[in-house]
Amino acid sequence: MLGMVPGVALAQNDNVVDEVIWVVGDQPILRSDVEEARIAAELYGERVDNPYEVIPEQLAIEKLYLHQAELDSVEVDEASVIRMADMQIERAVQNFGSRENVAALVRKTIPQYREQQKNMIRNRQRVQMVQSNITKNVKVTPAEVRAFFKDMPQDSLPFVPTQVEVQIITSAPQVARTEVERIEERLRDFSQRITSGQSEFSTLAKFYSQDPGSARRGGELGYMGRNQLVPEFANVAFALNDKKKVSKIVRTDFGYHIIQLIDKRGDMVNVRHILLKPEIEESAYQAALQHLDSIARDIRAERFTFDEAALRLSDDKDTRLNHGIMAYVDEELDQPTSRFEMGQLPAEVARAVDTLAVGEVSAPFRMIDKRGREICAIVRLKNRIDGHRASMTEDFQLLRNIVYERRCSEVVDNWIREKQKSTYIRINPAWRHGRFRYPGWVKEAVQSE
Repeated sequence: MLGMVPGVALAQNDNVVDEVIWVVGDQPILRSDVEEARIAAELYGERVDNPYEVIPEQLAIEKLYLHQAELDSVEVDEASVIRMADMQIERAVQNFGSRENVAALVRKTIPQYREQQKNMIRNRQRVQMVQSNITKNVKVTPAEVRAFFKDMPQDSLPFVPTQVEVQIITSAPQVARTEVERIEERLRDFSQRITSGQSEFSTLAKFYSQDPGSARRGGELGYMGRNQLVPEFANVAFALNDKKKVSKIVRTDFGYHIIQLIDKRGDMVNVRHILLKPEIEESAYQAALQHLDSIARDIRAERFTFDEAALRLSDDKDTRLNHGIMAYVDEELDQPTSRFEMGQLPAEVARAVDTLAVGEVSAPFRMIDKRGREICAIVRLKNRIDGHRASMTEDFQLLRNIVYERRCSEVVDNWIREKQKSTYIRINPAWRHGRFRYPGWVKEAVQSE
């Protein structure tokens, strides 16, 4: 296929001169744009088959959306763009080991790469807003859902894996006062060494911080908004104004921190921190397990319910006000749900639930929570929904979303085909013969050349 040749040449020969390969409206698509998109996909572990056919068409579709965004004066939240760009860079650093490795791979400095990411994210958000506007009038009625699936063979319906609803009560083992004093004394020593000029904050963070994600970067977190940080940390971080000073000791669920300001930008802050986690004695874990075992026995004896115990006795801030029910946001349904597939549960919870009957309370066990702490817990299996083919009664929302997404896809496809007809499109002959999803890119007059 001729469409593959230019892209392959660019990927293999750094000396190939860049050129315009497509024009959509008045917006060019360069060979370097295609190559940068291909490298970005590799950076984030995304597989793209036939990238020199798929990526140019993706970029062309984006140009159609962006042209519409200009017509509609669509703007995005710049703070969100900056935050997501920083997150993308950190993800790439984690995947490839260092900022130097990322810079070498993308052939840009990190600041240059950051600007590129901001542009990509800004464009992506504008595209999403245009898509939302295109599909805003799409509605799906229950009757349409029933009609769509009415004659579908049973074995063609979506299969819903076994799901469970789980309640949890947690108990965090108590940290000895002597251990707290040891941690605080060590952080005070770090602060003194930094403020006296004896040591750099970043150097101490690299050697001693127990936050592995930021330690390798000298404790730097990157630009973040308040809602991305736990409240205790955010209150101190956003109150800092002097870049030479070190904060007071801050206690959070993650451990004990000291913080130093790097920069403020609008409603975002970039700080570095040193995190120390207290060591917990084995006797504290045993005490927590015994405490939970006593609670479980009382629940089984019906002295009180699991719901009541979760409210009064659980340390879990996320669930205790909701009867201990675990939940998460289902990205496919775009709504919170308490139904977990077994693989979505923390491994320790899944093991405890696996052998429980509905309504049964587990023995106490140890687990790692989402903050990386080892805690103790008991769980109750509230409900189990065995794997089954989707039905209107049990899984209406899932089936509705399938129909809704199909309707939206049809509306968007029709919009793209109509937009192609009214938009100037020119494709370099060597890139004209790809297997495109939308055939309207190559105009009849051009096909005859």
